[in-house]
Amino acid sequence: MSHPNSPGDPRISHDISAIVARLRKNDFTGYASPDDSSFIPRQRGPITAGLDPYTGNFGKEELAFLLKRCLIGVTADDLNTFSGLTLEQAVDVLLQEKSTPPLPVNDYYEAVQDPNVAPLQTWVEAPWNVDVEGARIISFKSWMVKQLLDPAGSIHEKLILFWHNHFVTESWGVFTAKSTYQYFDTLRTMAFGNFKDLTRAMTLAPAMLVYLNGNENSKNAPDENYARELQELFCIGKGPDSGYTEMDVQSAAKVLTGWKVNWLTVINEGRVASEFFAWDHDTSDKQFSGFYNDGIIVGQTGAQGANELDALLELIFGQIETARHICRRLYQCFVYTDIDEMTEENVIRPLADELIAVGWEIRPILRSLLMSQHFFHVENRGAMIKHPADALLGLWRGLGMQLPGNFNESQQMEAYQAMMWQMGAQGMELGDPPAVAGWPAYHQAPIFDNSWITTNTITNRALQSDSMVYWGLWNPVEPVVADLIEFTKTLEHPEDPNQLIEETCLLFLGIPLSEGARQDLKDILLSGQQNDSYWTIAWNGMIASPTNEQLRQLVNLRLQLYYHTLFQFAEFQLI
Repeated sequence: MSHPNSPGDPRISHDISAIVARLRKNDFTGYASPDDSSFIPRQRGPITAGLDPYTGNFGKEELAFLLKRCLIGVTADDLNTFSGLTLEQAVDVLLQEKSTPPLPVNDYYEAVQDPNVAPLQTWVEAPWNVDVEGARIISFKSWMVKQLLDPAGSIHEKLILFWHNHFVTESWGVFTAKSTYQYFDTLRTMAFGNFKDLTRAMTLAPAMLVYLNGNENSKNAPDENYARELQELFCIGKGPDSGYTEMDVQSAAKVLTGWKVNWLTVINEGRVASEFFAWDHDTSDKQFSGFYNDGIIVGQTGAQGANELDALLELIFGQIETARHICRRLYQCFVYTDIDEMTEENVIRPLADELIAVGWEIRPILRSLLMSQHFFHVENRGAMIKHPADALLGLWRGLGMQLPGNFNESQQMEAYQAMMWQMGAQGMELGDPPAVAGWPAYHQAPIFDNSWITTNTITNRALQSDSMVYWGLWNPVEPVVADLIEFTKTLEHPEDPNQLIEETCLLFLGIPLSEGARQDLKDILLSGQQNDSYWTIAWNGMIASPTNEQLRQLVNLRLQLYYHTLFQFAEFQLI
């Protein structure tokens, strides 16, 4: 007999085909029926509500929705921590910065010898070394997983992911681990702050100068790569009122000549530095198009040439489309991927006006969005497909899973590394979006977040949730299985099958299940019996006799099948 839900078990192929049928549709954006034959794709309807403060009920359902959009998964402890807070208080907590985490260290020492960095010492300011840069990059990616698994009740980690998807660099392309760390450290430090300042910092970030050819941007041969993406992707965008021209790209490229990475800081100890080299700066006047009101940036010589960057940013940030573009991107990440005319008029444009009014500060904009009538509209709940971090790391957090205490630092890194590769197999390798435009889910119309779901990735998702329930999430040291009994103990009323279903659906599903699906789950807990006490007696008996292995196994087997079934519903893939 095959293991329950193993690749040889016909139940898994049936479940996966059902999920694919529900989710792999261009017009699917929300509700799904658990009954395959009656599934009707639902397009999210238009929402007239705008940025007026939300005044409706702020109960468990609304809190769970808010936390799912802001954290990586939601735990029972998260709900308890935020319970009793008003919406305003909850949002203020979510918008607090996390404390600065410890630096990533040489935790790859068992696999690769680093001549410059001793075991468990940080490599963040170590000299570049081609023989170990790959190990350091993987160490950093594993460190990122660790940070995502500890959001500490703040949107901070998800906001860093947002900025990484906006100001894209690729760590394997840069191939200097300390540059990549500095880039992410800048995103972390400035995540809630001033968008204009962050854009300037990203323009001069050594990782960005390498990734988008700033180092090759010379007065004798201007490279337009960064100048184009600065306008097309980072600031102006491709919105309805975007009108920058090729002349603007060419002129911006000339403005940016002279900024390069100081390679001595790469090969020596210390942080990597960017510098302005006046000898390679184009000192001519730079003419811009009518979109920029025919502005001219007067060429400057010597060290004063560095000031042209700020003049360029003044031109770009003088355009209303810059504010609207970043507000659209924030909306697509935290609310809904497709922006219709009504949303553009009622949300994006007033939010952009507010962004300019507050001097480009991001925190108040997030606060307005997360507290709005629009955000909490029922049409937005469960209207997005979970990205791989929410699907894998969110489930790990939600189930209260922990690495075994006997794992040393190197083994912990290998376990986090395994999670990182599993997310990569589902289309989201941390530190390496597939292109400068970021992950397709946030820009590729009309598919958007449906791109997370393919026959391959949905199979991976189903197998990873099953592995947590049955045989353990794989890593090179030893598989880690969720302790379903201990997790279920964290619920308010685990002895009541109806409350257990209510609480777990609230934690893990994007939208409510139908009554038929809920009855299917209840039948599992009751083993087909009609009386609720059949589960209550089993649970209470196990609690009363903790050393009785037979009672424990009886409960655990039911919980395994219960959570396996819960995580196979299409509603589990929604957020």
